Amino acid sequence: MTSATPSPASSRFPAGRRAFPHRDLIAIGSLERHEILYLLAEAEQYVAFNRQAAKHAETLAGLTIINAFFENSTRTLLSFEIAGKRLGADVVNMHAAQSSVKKGETLIDTAVTLNAMRADAIVIRHGSSGATQLIADKVDCPVLNAGDGQHEHPTQALLDALALRHALRAKGHVAEDFTGLTVTICGDILHSRVARSNILCLQAMGATVRLCAPPALIPQGVETMVAEVHNRFNAALAGADVVMMLRLQNERMDGQFIPSPREYRHLYGLTQDRLALAAPDAVVMHPGPMNRGIEIDSDVADMPGRSIITGQVEMGVAMRMACLDVLTRKARGVAGWGDGEWL
Repeated sequence: MTSATPSPASSRFPAGRRAFPHRDLIAIGSLERHEILYLLAEAEQYVAFNRQAAKHAETLAGLTIINAFFENSTRTLLSFEIAGKRLGADVVNMHAAQSSVKKGETLIDTAVTLNAMRADAIVIRHGSSGATQLIADKVDCPVLNAGDGQHEHPTQALLDALALRHALRAKGHVAEDFTGLTVTICGDILHSRVARSNILCLQAMGATVRLCAPPALIPQGVETMVAEVHNRFNAALAGADVVMMLRLQNERMDGQFIPSPREYRHLYGLTQDRLALAAPDAVVMHPGPMNRGIEIDSDVADMPGRSIITGQVEMGVAMRMACLDVLTRKARGVAGWGDGEWL
């Protein structure tokens, strides 16, 4: 784990950069199914690595990673920081409140400034959809999208897939994908970049996806994503193998989208009684942060053998280590990763 060579899992996929030909990780929507599976396979080595007593490698030694967060974050920022440091990189966190953006600097000027510092990878979280792509177009190093507006949050979907695969394997599900599974995603679909990325990732992995929300929180054009759309939670839960709850993103709401939190919980909160409508061993997920007592009850969120919410947090570090590893292989001179043009 201290070398700069790809893991043995890479032998199952096309050699070198053909396994993952992208310079950046901006959206799940731009990835092929085998590229998603490749990142999951690469992350497996870091799951085992992170469970060791000693958790430090030199894979990214000498490289500098900048985490540029223009929105508040706890889980995502911490997991990217831990991921970079466990791989041996120098990690710098940039918070918007402490940056020149507060002085009126444009996003493009910020991107040019970061590029001039010759970072080896930049992780971006921004409140505007498309901001990460804008920065990626202006810099010379890989860019990882840690969430941009209502667009996408690709590493969240990847870590969710990794956590779900581990949970299913513990139940005897040996397939590497999710073919035959039904996943119900319930909550604020309209404002959720996590929902968008998860829909794309789960469908690429073969799952049937159901979406459930009040009519006001279902985005227009959602039918183009080939997901089942429900307004009644009980119907959406019937026989589901996985239930993923989303919080109400009040900070993104401009207007009255629900009558009240109490009414929302009555109609869309995941209780033990409601969970009983799903498959007998249905897995419960939530990307966090949770609003306990609104979209999910504590006795469900903490349910042993069913809830994998803390597992999602664990897998977040492993998946982000894998993404940083893969996207910096050209800079590190890993064999097979330095030739040709990026997609």
